[in-house]
Amino acid sequence: MMANSAQADEPIIGHASVVDGDTIEIAGERIQFSGVDAPEGWQVCLDEKGLDYRCGKEAASALDAFLAGSRPTRCEFVKRDRYGRFVGTCFRADGKDVNRWLVETGNAIDREGHNNGVYADAQATARSAGAGIWRSQFGQSCPAPRGRVNRKPMC
Repeated sequence: MMANSAQADEPIIGHASVVDGDTIEIAGERIQFSGVDAPEGWQVCLDEKGLDYRCGKEAASALDAFLAGSRPTRCEFVKRDRYGRFVGTCFRADGKDVNRWLVETGNAIDREGHNNGVYADAQATARSAGAGIWRSQFGQSCPAPRGRVNRKPMC
């Protein structure tokens, strides 16, 4: 399948490689999912028993399996972020919204401040079902301190 380069607002279509729970790469273009935020790859959360688990790694693995279920992936352009990354809404070949799936399954949270709560209903569903990060003591996870993106946790 041929991938388009990210020109203006053209979609990018191709085989997606998972970078982390809310970022993929298609044809050399990093794509940040719009309106969602997943734990960082190194991030640790507390499970229902209060034990540490690698919630960031779990989110990335779940995303990889979901994308493998229906290829290629198509991402529609929303904007470029301050790092120059493509920010978009992505869909599997079967039409399933990847961004929404991440929030519905509890592998990411709705970034209300960035999308006017477009995935708030999906988050409420995941939270009430105790899915993904919501099965844990999520508010007590090891957060990514400011300026520590892509670095080891401090906790």
